[in-house]
Amino acid sequence: MELTLQKYGSYEKFEQATGGSLLSKTRIWSHVRKYMMKEGCMGEIVVHLTEDLLSRASMTVVNGCPTLTINVCTAREHWLEGMLRHEIGTHYFRGINNLQQPWNSWTGRKKHELKPNNPTEEGLASIHSVLFRKDPFLWRAALLYYTVYRASHMSFCELFKDIGKFVKDPNTRWDYCVRAKRGRTDTSQPGCFSKDQVYLDGILQILRYRETIDFHLLTALGKVSYEDVDRLKELAVTENMRVPHFLQDHVRYMEHLEKIMEVNELTDRELKDLIY
Repeated sequence: MELTLQKYGSYEKFEQATGGSLLSKTRIWSHVRKYMMKEGCMGEIVVHLTEDLLSRASMTVVNGCPTLTINVCTAREHWLEGMLRHEIGTHYFRGINNLQQPWNSWTGRKKHELKPNNPTEEGLASIHSVLFRKDPFLWRAALLYYTVYRASHMSFCELFKDIGKFVKDPNTRWDYCVRAKRGRTDTSQPGCFSKDQVYLDGILQILRYRETIDFHLLTALGKVSYEDVDRLKELAVTENMRVPHFLQDHVRYMEHLEKIMEVNELTDRELKDLIY
């Protein structure tokens, strides 16, 4: 976060410079259609646009239909495709690949002794959000992690003031604070909803082991942890598996992971010290 502020001065300037302008609903539809055609999934996903969503987008199943909900208040020109890689290229494809695996139910997961799919799931999706950006700063994942940590020691009001050193816009700050205090009956007391730490946690784990992870299989096997891939690959059903277009060129994909490391000034030594 400090690297981002050093380069851009404020989060708002970073958002404008790297995210570009906010898109109209017509242009959002156009980008979504184009991306779905690229991935060969036109007609498979219901898309809703809304102004009432805490996150930038969400992928859910509604009445048996995969449904992508996009927050129009945060849909920026240069960031929208990253969001589609996150929601469709990661969550949706891993979800449909999971359906054909022997671990596609809670009983199956228990039988095969699968680890939880998070933080791998959200870490991978978060990497895909920034994958082809000119400056792939891990700002959002870092701020979500930081906000949860501070929320565990602060009231809502104290937290709102504290993250002001990173985000000036009160509406954006409010959203981060609400996410971190979800489910708390008394927000004047320290306490947090800790799920938002999975994004950065997952990113760092994946970057730490990027040289040994088979990213193609990680998507093909469905909702699995990177730690289970080698053990499960012999049991997997790989016919008709769906893999997003950006994973087809392995060399380019790995180059962009290196760029994420470089821009965020992460080293293998640091990651090894942090994650055993």
